[in-house]
Amino acid sequence: MLSAPAASLPCPPPGTRALGELVLEARLQGRLWRGSSLGQATDPTLASGFPALDAELPGGGWPLRAVTELLTPQAGVLEWRLLAPALRGWWAGQALPATPTPGRKPRTATPALRPLLLINPPHTPHLPGLQALGLPPSALVWVSAATPAQALWAAEQAIKSHVAVLAWLPEARPEQIRRLQVGALGSDAPAFLVRPERASQQSSAAPLRLAVRPGEAWALDVHLLKRRGPAHEGWLALPAVPGAVAPLLTAARRKPQPAPAPLPLPTPAPPPTERTDALARPVLHA
Repeated sequence: MLSAPAASLPCPPPGTRALGELVLEARLQGRLWRGSSLGQATDPTLASGFPALDAELPGGGWPLRAVTELLTPQAGVLEWRLLAPALRGWWAGQALPATPTPGRKPRTATPALRPLLLINPPHTPHLPGLQALGLPPSALVWVSAATPAQALWAAEQAIKSHVAVLAWLPEARPEQIRRLQVGALGSDAPAFLVRPERASQQSSAAPLRLAVRPGEAWALDVHLLKRRGPAHEGWLALPAVPGAVAPLLTAARRKPQPAPAPLPLPTPAPPPTERTDALARPVLHA
């Protein structure tokens, strides 16, 4: 005696997709990326303050769960103008007042800003100049390391403590950068490493590496050496005029530049004349 056939699940109509596939695609959205397109990072990012740069950065800004390498020809000059807009936005987000809870008196105290550790800067931080860039001096902590090993240890401990880091590590080795990158995966604060241009020849675990050079008219020329996505071609010219210098440059640009005066025509040499000095007199023979 034959048993009744087991009930089979209905097959989806041709041309349709199963519900499980749609759910899996939704979960993987943002975690998979094509090599020919920028990665859409699921981790939070921080807007750089330069729209042209954000358009080239995966996720539209600086990553907050990764270290970013800035390679410059001279440390202590260009990195402040590049990072100041993003840091201002990071601290502005912390200073926003909390949403008042019904039935509770709103707090009037200003919340303490999360610090930014300046580890092993090549020059003594100039607080008035940093304040002119919009950076709060009370949130800046200067860490002076006696040796490269101490600077690396301070950067690693700060990243593990979810503290924002701007570290100058010219002698860091690839395995040390990898250790910092592993620690940054669990942090929600930006971490920037400033290194010399020659470090571009070394391998690095940092997912984002940029070369920064001075441009014309106070601009910054930026080239993305490494990012999640296609290779970046050419250089970006970012307007990075300091706030105190911008009014002076604007006033100078408003003044019409005088046309250069034409070069004077060469004066023709006078025709030779007969010499009358003693050396030109004929010799008299006796």
